[in-house]
Amino acid sequence: MTSDEELTILRRAYAKQIMAVFDARDARDERVEAAFAKVPREGYLGPGPWPILRFGRGYVETPSADPVYLYSNCLIGIRPEDGLNNGEPSLHAFLLSKAAIREGAHVVHVGAGVGYYSAVMAELAGPSGRVTAIEYEPALAARAEANLAAAGTVTVLEGDGTTLPFDPADVIYVNAGVTRPAESWLDRLRDGGRMILPLTTEKGFGQKSFDDMARRGAIFLVTRDGDDFHARWISPVAIFPCKSLREPESEAALAAAFENEDWKRVTRLYRDDALPEERCWLRGNGWALAYD
Repeated sequence: MTSDEELTILRRAYAKQIMAVFDARDARDERVEAAFAKVPREGYLGPGPWPILRFGRGYVETPSADPVYLYSNCLIGIRPEDGLNNGEPSLHAFLLSKAAIREGAHVVHVGAGVGYYSAVMAELAGPSGRVTAIEYEPALAARAEANLAAAGTVTVLEGDGTTLPFDPADVIYVNAGVTRPAESWLDRLRDGGRMILPLTTEKGFGQKSFDDMARRGAIFLVTRDGDDFHARWISPVAIFPCKSLREPESEAALAAAFENEDWKRVTRLYRDDALPEERCWLRGNGWALAYD
């Protein structure tokens, strides 16, 4: 079994490696790297051996319960029978760099799962900040609450993250595929706050090629400026769907929008659909993603 001292070294190497998967000049953030180096992944995934998703082979169990196997850019099955995983570390490292969680921030994590990434967010927010971790599924919420019990700055809430009330947030980090932003998220995002928003079609989960993924799901960084919301595409995504925010009309609009490649031209999110079609990449029911 790998010693605690060796695991400390492994976590540092793991943190550096996952930060380097995306363009290091764009994504490198020393605070994010330090947070990933500190939080023990094995403390959130239950006893090993663990199922690791190997593309083309499905889930493969680690040779033993040694945590050494968790410190790579791998997807660990939380509920393999449903394809629910503990997320790709490099993608979360990149997104957390974009979210720019500052000391003292209030972060709302929608779709907290077992709490691993909530713990990383708590490290970034520091002792003067706090994290509200929301999980829809009762069993996962219970696991997250137990895993995060020692983190005095994290509150775990069980329920629907699209409707559950929470205090105004500096960062809202959505960890499931939706077809539109929830009104409550836009209402409760503080001025200057940032939201990580994964928008996915009905075929936006389980894609293996980059091209297919890019035409099924996109992550937008939404920033509030008074009553305005700036938005820009930051990554393609294939992510587990949010059960409570799969609106058919917005899904159809999203699928149609992905037929062209203009998602990188998006600069604004509007809370109405009165804009001319030529200004919009996507125009849904009461909202739009537009070029200006």
